[in-house]
Formats: sequence, C-alpha cells, structure tokens
Amino acid sequence: MKICPAEPHDLAKLLAFREEAAAWLSRLGTDQWQRPYPADKLLATIEAGHVFMLRDGHATAATITLTSDAEEGLWTEEELREPCMFVNKLTVEREYAGQNLGGRLLDWAGDRAHRAGARWVRLDAWTTNEALQRYYIAQGFKHVRTVNEGAAVNGGPRVSGWLAQREAHPTVHDFHDLTSAPAKLPFAA
Repeated sequence: MKICPAEPHDLAKLLAFREEAAAWLSRLGTDQWQRPYPADKLLATIEAGHVFMLRDGHATAATITLTSDAEEGLWTEEELREPCMFVNKLTVEREYAGQNLGGRLLDWAGDRAHRAGARWVRLDAWTTNEALQRYYIAQGFKHVRTVNEGAAVNGGPRVSGWLAQREAHPTVHDFHDLTSAPAKLPFAA
C-alpha cells in the first residue's frame, strides 16, 4: 500500500468516506460525524497539503489528516508552545477494517511529526465515543483532558473535545511513502 497527499479531485471520495463512517458509527450507537463536514474546509486542508490517502492499487483504503494547525479552544497556550502536530479525520474504508491500518497510519503520522521536529502527536476525539477513546489509549495515546466548551467547526456545540497525545518518534509503518519530506516546524530544534 502507498500513502500519498490527497488532491482536490479526492474531495468527493473523502466526503463519501465520512458519510460511510457516520452511517457505520450510527449503527454502533454513537452520534459521531452525524453533522456534515463543510466541503470548503476539507478542500482547504487538501490544498494546504495536510490530507493523505492510503491507496491499495486504485482503491482508497484509508485517509488521515496531519497538521500543525490546532483547532481553536482545545489546547492551552503552554501546550501550543511545544512542537506538536495534530491528527484529524482518521478513516478506514470498512472493507479494510481489521488490518490495523488505523494503527499503522498513526505510526506513520508519529514518524512524520518526528521528522518535522514535533515532540507530540495530538488529537481530539469524539467526547461520547468511549470505544474510540479506548482505541487511542491502546495505540499509546494518553488522555490529557476533555473540553466541552466552545463550538464545533461544522456548527453546533463542541462534540470532539477528548484530548490525547503521544510522543512523536521514528517508526516502521510498512507503507510505500510517496509524500515529500515534511517541512520543519517553526519552533523545532
């Protein structure tokens, strides 16, 4: 499998991924991702080079967003002074479930963040999705705190405020990485 940057023509696939994931999550009894994500915001993250696609031949197996941009209101000023990168919108196509692609993508993100000079890989997870929180804990993330105040990017109250982090470090993910080297974070040594 190869990992490469998403391109603007991937927008429709990414939006469909999110809808499919929302339907699956609903069947599991969670309200995660039931509000549509704004296509213009997703396109902006694609164009900024923060969205990556895991491809298996011509099929898209998974996607992950990795950025140095923090969502407003989640992390403290002190935390934001530490070199870090943020994982968002990790999604695995249901047909590829059970192959640890999510865990390997988190490893890839940690390796990429390390190469950019980050100390931490951070994420915010759905506040009420305890199974997802347990998954991230099993992947080596440590719960920092839960933030309930504020508004969500796609409208309504904040619903994704369970914050966690793990150290960024080199790792083997076994993907054929077609991405360019990450830019160094401005405050990285």
